[in-house]
Amino acid sequence: MSIRTLVRLTATLVLVAACSQAETPAKAGAPPQAADSGRREVAVFAGGCFWSTEANFEHMPGVVSAVSGFAGGRVANPSYEQVVRGGTGHVEAVQVTFDPARISYRQLVDRFWRTIDPTDPDGQFCDKGPSYATAVFASAAQRPAAEASRQAAVQALGQHRFVTPVRDSARFWPAEAYHQDFAVRNPTRYGGYTRFCGRSARLRQVWGG
Repeated sequence: MSIRTLVRLTATLVLVAACSQAETPAKAGAPPQAADSGRREVAVFAGGCFWSTEANFEHMPGVVSAVSGFAGGRVANPSYEQVVRGGTGHVEAVQVTFDPARISYRQLVDRFWRTIDPTDPDGQFCDKGPSYATAVFASAAQRPAAEASRQAAVQALGQHRFVTPVRDSARFWPAEAYHQDFAVRNPTRYGGYTRFCGRSARLRQVWGG
């Protein structure tokens, strides 16, 4: 989230009801989730504000952790202030660690598209600028699944509208501690941010539902 957006929100957030991203309880009679296999793989997604990208993944069954940070830039261990100021080449991103026996990489990429507006070349929702660009960062092994998922999403929206790329994997740098688990630790502030940005309304316009 940009500093300018934070300033605009300060005067209004006290009036916003808490909005948490709690996991939906399992339905009665639902099959039990697969046991943790102990295997771990990593996926990296840039979806605009990393608070939201993190919140969209961390409660998915099979996801072990989601860490907010930066990827794709030229500066080692950048700070949040450096990235939003510009010039480092980084975008806000989230590193998702998952158990491939419980959820596949393809399922994660499929989920990612539905949490962003892949038709916006300038950022996401109310956050605009190069550091809020979207991308899937894929290793050589992950690229076929990422490209197949992207093509399916392109068919749903149209080639001329779809701008989010699959990029080569890049070094991921974790953001400062105060950015981690932001939606969980600051539900009122995060709820105000998502409403102010109109995320849900825009996602319905893009994807329907």
